[in-house]
Amino acid sequence: MALKMTEKVVVITGASSGIGAETVRLLASKGMKLAIGARRTDLLKDLADSLPEAQIIYTQVDVTKKEDIQKLVDLAIKKFGRIDVLYNNAGTATPGRIADGNTEAWERMINVNIMGVLNGLAVVLPIMENQKSGHIISTDSVLGHVSLPNVGVYAGTKFAVQAIMDSMRKEESEFNIKATMISPGGVSTEIFGNPVIDKDAEVDKLNPEDVANAVAFAIETPANVGINEVLLRAVKQVH
Repeated sequence: MALKMTEKVVVITGASSGIGAETVRLLASKGMKLAIGARRTDLLKDLADSLPEAQIIYTQVDVTKKEDIQKLVDLAIKKFGRIDVLYNNAGTATPGRIADGNTEAWERMINVNIMGVLNGLAVVLPIMENQKSGHIISTDSVLGHVSLPNVGVYAGTKFAVQAIMDSMRKEESEFNIKATMISPGGVSTEIFGNPVIDKDAEVDKLNPEDVANAVAFAIETPANVGINEVLLRAVKQVH
């Protein structure tokens, strides 16, 4: 029997601001049970305190550390008894020409954007396989489809997420585990406020709420329906 939305347990990384925080607010309004993590626990506390009727637990999570994600998942299992959705939302971006050789920034993007997703998968997939159900959602990007000058390494990490998620979807289909990539264009967040990244900086961008709605849409589809990707841009964004 399919779970009601109010029975679903959702784990969200990168939940302290932007897309993550808006997704927490939206899913909480739908009655879902939430285990949220990010590096800035003060913002997580403020978010949880602002939703007093919601079922929310939180802890500090650096997604580059598998043990941090394990801690969050363990809290969710202890409190709610299961994991239905993992939303890999944490991400980082540093623009720059490849010739600049900013290897420190490259390593950070690779560790957060790629290893952060892989660490989440390593922790939750055994649980979901045992349940014979689950849903993995990862924030990808339009830049996981087409690269642009000054964002080559960031785009490369998002192309990698595409490959990882597609392989995972095929491997896990026998366990009824869904895979969804949420691929937004420019969004008014801390990451995508940089005109070097946002080529169409002068045009309207998506709001975090727009992306949160895409996440909720994917979660709310029937058990037999897999939304493999939601690709969304502001209407005036051309790339």
